[in-house]
Amino acid sequence: LFTAVTYLKLGQKLAEGKTKEIYELADQPGHVLVQSKDQITAGNAARKDQMEGKAAISNRTTSCVFRLLQEAGIKTAFVRQQSDTAFVAARCEMIPIEWVCRRVATGSFLKRNPGVKEGYRFSPVKLEMFFKDDASNDPQWSEEQLIEAKFCFAGLAIGRCEVDIMNRSTVAVFEILEKAWATQNCTLVDMKVEFGVNVMTKELILADVIDNDSWRLWPAGDRSQQKDKQVYRDLKEVTPEAMQMVKRNFEWVSERVQLLLEPQSQGRVVVLMGSASDLAHSERIRSACSSYGIPCDIRVTSAHKGPDETLRIKAQYEGDGVATVFVAVAGRSNGLGPVMSGNTVYPVINCPPLTPDWGAQDIWSSLRMPSGLGCTTVLSPDAAAQSAAQILGLSDHLVWAKLRAAMLNTWISLKQTDRKLQACNL
Repeated sequence: LFTAVTYLKLGQKLAEGKTKEIYELADQPGHVLVQSKDQITAGNAARKDQMEGKAAISNRTTSCVFRLLQEAGIKTAFVRQQSDTAFVAARCEMIPIEWVCRRVATGSFLKRNPGVKEGYRFSPVKLEMFFKDDASNDPQWSEEQLIEAKFCFAGLAIGRCEVDIMNRSTVAVFEILEKAWATQNCTLVDMKVEFGVNVMTKELILADVIDNDSWRLWPAGDRSQQKDKQVYRDLKEVTPEAMQMVKRNFEWVSERVQLLLEPQSQGRVVVLMGSASDLAHSERIRSACSSYGIPCDIRVTSAHKGPDETLRIKAQYEGDGVATVFVAVAGRSNGLGPVMSGNTVYPVINCPPLTPDWGAQDIWSSLRMPSGLGCTTVLSPDAAAQSAAQILGLSDHLVWAKLRAAMLNTWISLKQTDRKLQACNL
């Protein structure tokens, strides 16, 4: 718990919603305090109740979710948790759209699409957007309506490029959280997110909050066990006992969400290099592994000159039960990769440090293998680390999240570079 809270000089109240208040920070330009309230609402506040402790529960949940996303590499407005009931965020001009991402058909989707049965699974996920307007009950919008609205926030015009970025980002955020919740045997059914434009950097980022009001969460994929705000929406009558049940569900989620920040199974990469002259190449692999949060050992051994020692090192890493990917770094004639691949069921990746003079010939010792060997070959140290991360990411949601965020950020970077280039040509 946050007992020693740093004193913040609050400026004016910038906005107040149904469940939070936003204050400017007088001594931190470009930052705001997002203060949660002990209030729960449904149906655009048609139903509204006090729930003691909800502010702390929601703040804990949203802070954990944003930390998970930021550590993965998703750009968000979240800066830090400030107290039990508030967090500091980058000040944004908010885009008045709720982006909804669905994996399983339920709720309002069924009403708007008669004939679709509850439980229909969307692959790829279904994306929808709703214009935030309480008076009109948040009508569904199309991409075309959003583009034609010609919105401009903090000096950024919202056009096709920005809509595409928000589209892609929503899907990536959903998939990262879906993978994380799966480690707790929970199905992330659907969720809503919002974006804003950072007033200082003019950058489009994930903003607002992501808490137990933002999603549907079904343990073991069973709707009858739902833990999200839908339980409150479904109440026939609001009684003290019913509100206690709702609060217990919210507390369950806020406790579980903290587990999402912990790796379920920590793997590792072991780089085996044929000689000390391969160290620079191997260090580049280790450096790239660290960007995925993967520990990496570097060992020196020659399968030609000391095969017994190579197999002893292999046995050492096989013996402790840690998921391991071996990377063989050997120039000239690569004996390391093939010998390792023929003697372990763990994945082996060849990443030979080729030289300009004999590289075209040397590469064949990593490519043309006897039958029964399954080692793969990549030339770039970064690619070796990425390939290892993709293997380990199958059982480590935090590694998977970093890969998914990197894929999104590469796509956004290409999109923005292309637009700048078009602007120059015009």
